[in-house]
Amino acid sequence: MTGGRNNTEMTAFILLGFSDFPRITALLFIIFLLIYITTLTWNLCLIVLIRMASQLHTAMYFFLSNLSFLDLCYVTSTVPKLLFNFFQEKQTISFEGCVVQYFFFSMLALTECCLMTVMAYDRYAAICKPLLYVSIMSPTLCIRMVMGCYMAGLTGSLSQTCALLQLHFCGPNVIRHFFCDLTQLVHLSCSGTLLAQVLLAILTTWFGIANAVIIIISYICIAMSIMKITSAKGRSKAFNTCASHLTAVSLFYGSGTFIYLSSSSGISSSIDRFASMFYIVVIPMLNPLIYSLRNKEIKDAMKRLQKKTGTC
Repeated sequence: MTGGRNNTEMTAFILLGFSDFPRITALLFIIFLLIYITTLTWNLCLIVLIRMASQLHTAMYFFLSNLSFLDLCYVTSTVPKLLFNFFQEKQTISFEGCVVQYFFFSMLALTECCLMTVMAYDRYAAICKPLLYVSIMSPTLCIRMVMGCYMAGLTGSLSQTCALLQLHFCGPNVIRHFFCDLTQLVHLSCSGTLLAQVLLAILTTWFGIANAVIIIISYICIAMSIMKITSAKGRSKAFNTCASHLTAVSLFYGSGTFIYLSSSSGISSSIDRFASMFYIVVIPMLNPLIYSLRNKEIKDAMKRLQKKTGTC
């Protein structure tokens, strides 16, 4: 192959995707397409609902609308390429395309990780400091916190992308995944990968473990505050305000941890790829349901909007 920039001889990679399941290729395409469309539809509808319903113009729903926006972009960074490759004889992606895909994928994932922590703090303020909640979670602070999440995700992704651009590829070019995963690329590199591995370890510690610890501490404080509530109805109401976020966090970090541990060897099995689909596509599809099914305010907003527009 011809030389590329940064002394990269490999100009393209082959994404294995799910090509090792030729008998069910059409079925997988239909399933992933339906999931993708559903993910886009549900998240977009939730964003529009929060935007149009004035009673949902609070800190909690401001963060939720940003989560839906991140989920929209998150699935779009990988799934369209996967769907396109289903019917391609050679499922290739250029080196530049691979770098761009990983940049956006990483930025959105890291940003969502930080946003989950911000949402945990919001629930902490609502349960542990209810009288001061409105003053604590002011619109200015909410905007700054969300912007901080995006800046943190952008910084983390840029550092990983810069490390990726320093790698030299001259050997096998088959990525045993459906997107450009950094752990796969590190093992394909024929140059020194210490910088990329160190950065990955630092970012995993900072964005993964540190945020998880903050969330755990927040929920310990929340649990202690709930236990002090004397009435059973009050405890149930307080718990319900956190149950959706706790469920979303458990799915996000549980599946993310499994994927990180299983992919650390650089060898992706079919189980890892399907697990990644759950993490990348299914969870963003479920998030609007998790936050809506038991949420009376969202249900009421939907009913009011239905009466105004005359549509479902």
